[in-house]
Amino acid sequence: MALFRQGCTVSHNSRDEGNRMSRRLLDVIVAGAAILFFLPLLLFIALAIFAEDGCPIFFSQTRLGQGGRHFQLLKFRKFGAAAGTMGLPVTLADDPRLTRVGRILEKSKLDELPQFWNVLQGDMSVVGPRPESLHFADCFVGSYGSLLSHKPGLFGPAQVFFRNESAYYSADEDPERTYRQVLFPIKASLDLRHYRRRSLLEDLAWIALGVAAVVGFSPARLVKRSVWPAGPASFGPASPGMIDLRFAGSPGMASVVEENSDEL
Repeated sequence: MALFRQGCTVSHNSRDEGNRMSRRLLDVIVAGAAILFFLPLLLFIALAIFAEDGCPIFFSQTRLGQGGRHFQLLKFRKFGAAAGTMGLPVTLADDPRLTRVGRILEKSKLDELPQFWNVLQGDMSVVGPRPESLHFADCFVGSYGSLLSHKPGLFGPAQVFFRNESAYYSADEDPERTYRQVLFPIKASLDLRHYRRRSLLEDLAWIALGVAAVVGFSPARLVKRSVWPAGPASFGPASPGMIDLRFAGSPGMASVVEENSDEL
C-alpha cells in the first residue's frame, strides 16, 4: 500500500511538472509571436505617447507575483506624466488623469501589450490571475490567498468578465472601497473556480475568450456554455458583492447574474 501511494505521488508530481512545462512553452510561443506581430503597433503607440506628453513611454509598477514575489509590471503610460503615482489605485471611467492617447489605450486595452515582455521574462503567464498592486496585498486573506500560488497572467476569467472594470465604479461610492469589498471578492472567486482545476485546453479557451472580449464580444454569452457548462455563476453561492452588483444594476456582471439566477 505504501508503495502504491508513493507511486501515485510520483505520477501526480510528474503530471504537474509536465503541465508547468507545457504552460511555459505556451507562454514563450504566444508572447514571442505577439511581440513580433504587434511590433509596428508598439512603435506607433510609443511615438503617439511621446508626441502628446513626452517621456516616460512606459508605466512600471511593483506587483504581486507568484508566491507573493514582487516584480515590475510594464504598461504603456496612459496617465499624464504629471500625475505620477498619486491619486486612486484604480482607473475610473473618464478618469481626469487619462491623456487623449491614454483614453484610447484604456478603452482598447492596448496599454497592456508590454506585459508580453513580462511573460517572456517569466514573471507572468499568458493565462493567470491579474497581478494586484501592493496597495491591495491585504485583500489576499483566507481562501483568496491561494491565488498567489498561481503565476499572474494577461488573460483569465476575471479579465474576461471585468474587461470594462472602470464602468463598475459609481460616482457616489468610494472606488477603493468598491474594489475591496465588491469587485475583488467576485474576481477572486471567478479565478479560484478555474485555477483550482485548470487544464491546458481551458487555458487556450480563456486566451480565445479574452481576445474576443477585448474586441467587443459579450463575455456572458461567450462563457455561459463554453468553459463553464453551468454558467459563470456556478463558482459558488452569491457573495455579498455579487448581490450588491445585481441590485445596483451594474453593467456586464448584472446580466451574467441574471442569466444564471437559477445557479445562485
